[in-house]
Amino acid sequence: MIKFEILIDDSFANTNRDGTITPVDNKSVLSMINDFEDGKWRFQEFQNFIWDNIAETSLSFKERESLVDKSHSLLTSAAQSLRLTDKDGDISKGSELAEIILYGIMKHHYNALPVVPKIFYKQNPQDNAKGADSVHIVIENGGTDFSIWFGEAKFYNSIEDARLGVIIESVENSLLTDKIKKENSIITNISDINYLIGDKLLRNKIATALSPKESIDNLKPKLHIPILLLHECAITKAQTTLTDDYKNELIEYHKQRSESYFKKQINKFGGLHMYSEIHFHVILLPVPNKKEIVDKFVSIADFYKNQ
Repeated sequence: MIKFEILIDDSFANTNRDGTITPVDNKSVLSMINDFEDGKWRFQEFQNFIWDNIAETSLSFKERESLVDKSHSLLTSAAQSLRLTDKDGDISKGSELAEIILYGIMKHHYNALPVVPKIFYKQNPQDNAKGADSVHIVIENGGTDFSIWFGEAKFYNSIEDARLGVIIESVENSLLTDKIKKENSIITNISDINYLIGDKLLRNKIATALSPKESIDNLKPKLHIPILLLHECAITKAQTTLTDDYKNELIEYHKQRSESYFKKQINKFGGLHMYSEIHFHVILLPVPNKKEIVDKFVSIADFYKNQ
């Protein structure tokens, strides 16, 4: 179960107030918040969510299975796979942490299977800007069909317009045909999918759809792009209690930010072939202090890496 309270979980068609944005039917908005306790944002609960979900981002299925009931060994092994780019400059800082958060959201909210432990496959520090930040499959229609999810995750000091261009460019690059084919080849060339999806017919169906011989046009209606905007938020920083006024203010802010994001995205690459067939999901999660969260994450990661 996800640990955050959901404020918005709706089609963008129902939250959008800007009539100039089209298409809207292939877009959705998910807004979540962390809780408060004793007048403070629940910092430790947030850190727990990161470390509760790190293994599926960093370790293969067999590695995770070999460390069942060995929680310390699991965390140590997961930490060894971290690139710790979160020690880098302002743009990169927090990106690896955001990837882990996105994996947790995908698992607990979208019931997605982590078919590629992406941090494991991005251990080269020079690879942090290459490829999707998360790769998942969601089983559809009672186990007879599937959708594929290539996620993007960023941790920003602000999600005002000046910041949105970076992630929009990342999303656009991830939808290039050669990039999609590369992600598909990673999925089909590792063994995790064989363990995560028991039904042989469905596995074969997925393998056929992801084959390099298949046109990407056939895959695009099954393609979902979750876009995590983890962000420092002045509204959240000013709060001490989870009040209705706070929730309503944040709902309005996140509706406005999602409108701005999608408008910019359409202006940037709305002309992409079959754009209206691809599903986009903006996910917004506010925190009061980015630096404190990243510094604590790096400190814990360093501890486990040196075990």
